[in-house]
Parts: sequence; structure tokens; C-alpha cells
Amino acid sequence: MTTPDHQSSASQPPVSTAKDRVYRSPMALVGGVLLLVVIGWLGFDALFRGHGRAPWLALAGMILIVPLVIAFTLRPAVFAGEDRLRVRNPFRVVGLPWGEVASLRSGFSNEVVAKSGAKFQLWSIPVSLRARKKAEVRKSRAAADAARGGEPARRNPGFGGMGGFGGFGGGGAGGVSGPTRAETDQVMDELRDLLERRGEAEPAQGEVTVRWAYEVIAPALAGAVLLLILLVTG
Repeated sequence: MTTPDHQSSASQPPVSTAKDRVYRSPMALVGGVLLLVVIGWLGFDALFRGHGRAPWLALAGMILIVPLVIAFTLRPAVFAGEDRLRVRNPFRVVGLPWGEVASLRSGFSNEVVAKSGAKFQLWSIPVSLRARKKAEVRKSRAAADAARGGEPARRNPGFGGMGGFGGFGGGGAGGVSGPTRAETDQVMDELRDLLERRGEAEPAQGEVTVRWAYEVIAPALAGAVLLLILLVTG
């Protein structure tokens, strides 16, 4: 005979154990780390070697600038799970159940549109018009090669043939190398596929949540206020 506890646990839907897909901008991460290194080097040099008001100005500047650099470079990320999309932008964290997502748009920027009409930019998935242009060139060349019966045209490999700057995966003297869609457009295709599969699922329903990133805003405001006081009283 089954106990009531066993009956209730058996009636519950299975919990998804799939990990979220995380999307970040590698260039933003690299740029952010380099900026923090430069800011730290200059700031600590002024703190320990500066004279008069220089150390205080350096301290206030670091308190202001460091959170902003982190907010716009290291912080942005998109977490795509089976039930919801979580967008971590510089100053906000937005949680959108797939059931509340109306569409995912790609133009000069990538953004998610909620059914309420609210739009949220995906900072960690920036649009690269240059990458799109390269992808279109590869697509055109692939179509031309197919029209010739699969015979790849001989082209100057340039740096790509040397494994240097040939884009996605490099390339040889012949054929078309690399994908025929820009990387961020491929990411948006993955998100649209997830939306199509999970948009009507019961666990993917709920409300859109928006949380301000006070852990970034508060120290930046404190640094701005301290810097303003130092400049005014100087």
C-alpha cells in the first residue's frame, strides 16, 4: 500500500537537471581584465606614491571607475535554461520565463521582447556587423562553389592559410572555411529554438522579474560623491 507521502511525490513533475547555457562576450572579458589591470596599476601608484590630494583623488576615481568597468565588461551574461531566460546586464538582472517571451530580435543589437511589450537588450551578445559581412561572403562563395559542381575556387589564403587571422577555424588555399552565419546570430538561433521548444511548457510559465544591481550602483555612486566632494573642496 502506498503512503500519502509517496503518492504526492509521485504526482510531482520531474525536475529538470539540465544546466543553463551561459553566453558571454569573450572580447568584453579580455578588455575588462586589461582595463582593470591598467586602472589598478595607475591607481595604486598614485595611492602609494602620490602627494597631497592625489591619493584621495585616485581612491575616489577607482571606487567610481572599477564598478563601472566590471558592470560593462565582466558582468554581462545571458543564462538560458529549460524554463527561463536570465539576462544579466550592467545595471539590471531580468528573469523571463520562456512563456513570457514574445520574441528574440536581432538588428543593430540583440534584444528579448516580453509579451508585455518590454524590451531588454542582451549586452553579452553584441552584434558584429563585420562578422555578419564575413559570414555573408562565405555564404556567397559556398553558393558559387556549389553552382560549379562543388569545385572550390582557388583563392589567396592570406593570413587565414597560415592559421593566423582566417576567422573561425582558419582556412586553406581552397574552399570556404568558417560558418555562413555570424557567431552571435547562431547564438540567437539557439535561443529562438529553445523558446520554440519550451514556450508552451508548464514549468516555463511565470512572471517577468527585474532587479536593479545595487552592488554595482552603490559603490559607483559613492565614488562619484567622494570625487565630487574632493573637487569642490579643492
